[in-house]
Amino acid sequence: MKLLFGTLQWTAFIIASAIVVPIAIGQSFGLNQGETAGLVQSTFFVLGTTAFIQCLLGHRLPINESPAGLWWGVYTIYAGLTGTVFATHIETLQGLQGAMLLSAVFFFIFSLFKVIDKLAVMFTPVVTGIYLLLLVIQLSDPIVKGVMGIGYRKNEVDIPVFLLAVVIMLATFLMSRSNVPILKQYSILIALFGGWILFAVFGVAKAPERANQLFHLPDIFPFGMPMFDSGLVVTSLFITVLLIVNMLASIRVVEGAVKQFEKLEERKRARPAGFIASVSHLLSGLLGAVGTVPISGAAGFIQTTRMSSKKPFLLGSLIVIVISFFPLVMNTFASLPSPVGFAVNFVVFSTMVGLAFAEFDSYEKDEAGRIRFVTGIALLAGVGVMFVPESALEGMHPVFVSILSNGLVLGTIVAIAAEQIQLRKKKYDNIVS
Repeated sequence: MKLLFGTLQWTAFIIASAIVVPIAIGQSFGLNQGETAGLVQSTFFVLGTTAFIQCLLGHRLPINESPAGLWWGVYTIYAGLTGTVFATHIETLQGLQGAMLLSAVFFFIFSLFKVIDKLAVMFTPVVTGIYLLLLVIQLSDPIVKGVMGIGYRKNEVDIPVFLLAVVIMLATFLMSRSNVPILKQYSILIALFGGWILFAVFGVAKAPERANQLFHLPDIFPFGMPMFDSGLVVTSLFITVLLIVNMLASIRVVEGAVKQFEKLEERKRARPAGFIASVSHLLSGLLGAVGTVPISGAAGFIQTTRMSSKKPFLLGSLIVIVISFFPLVMNTFASLPSPVGFAVNFVVFSTMVGLAFAEFDSYEKDEAGRIRFVTGIALLAGVGVMFVPESALEGMHPVFVSILSNGLVLGTIVAIAAEQIQLRKKKYDNIVS
């Protein structure tokens, strides 16, 4: 029974964390219901398959995959460039299929030549802590808006939805801190499905989309043969590097969360994870899916549920793969009210602030000055660009837009650079003295 509920909890969390992106991309490209359903199906097949293989052979941690925010940004940018770079939306999607295949090649090369291992060394506790703080700050915008019901039924605060979401959020907080073991361990599962029922009772839940087929396998090259554009070659290279940064941070964060509940075998995780990421992006290119990345939210899930075992995670990932073949089941899960998911994620991500400060606390007192210096620079840069309007970046190359529109990535890069400069300076001063 414990394994069953744990599996269902991971399944619900994986779907709730990832469903928004392919639907939003379908809307950006003007895809019809069938095409959008195909994009959702292929994306969930890829993220379920990748998470399963990563947990067995890659980083070997219970980290769910989700469509990468960086790729979401690239899709959105190129949807707006249709008519200039590519003639039609379908040709643009063919170009993005090619970009996924190129990214798979870059992931493989970086892993083969151990570039990933060299990057992994740079993820010191202060960099990881800064990454976590920036992650919470960046996600606070969509999560709070989601809890308020903005964009669910209308584009302003929806009072009935907001009140129900707050009830779900408070219930999740109480259950996750309850002395009753079953409530504490399955708080996310209870909150997601209990919240869904609550929304249905009050008439604010949406009916599932109709499915035209009972069973359907993902199509190969659903938008046509891939196209390769010179601009997308450069974009793919830089996005791959940024995704590696994101992946390494997630591995580091979840590894720390798991260690709080069980002994963890020390092993090198970065390089194997890079090879599996290459396979993931190869699948994404073949199936027209959105490229995925391990998400740090898994650490918050583990913190909240105190469930660090890999077995329910593996079974949950398998269920995601299986239900991706059944459009009716996929559409049913996709109808989970987004404010319910945001309310639960509010609780999950709030626990990650504590993980960030735990990283800072791992340093000795004589390191405090250096840590504050690096943190100040990285937070100022990362949080600052979060307030730059998208219109200010129009006309820039998609690579620069991807970096300057993503405070999490920019702040993390600044943190790594500032930390390495400080460490080299300290080393030089020790040699001189």
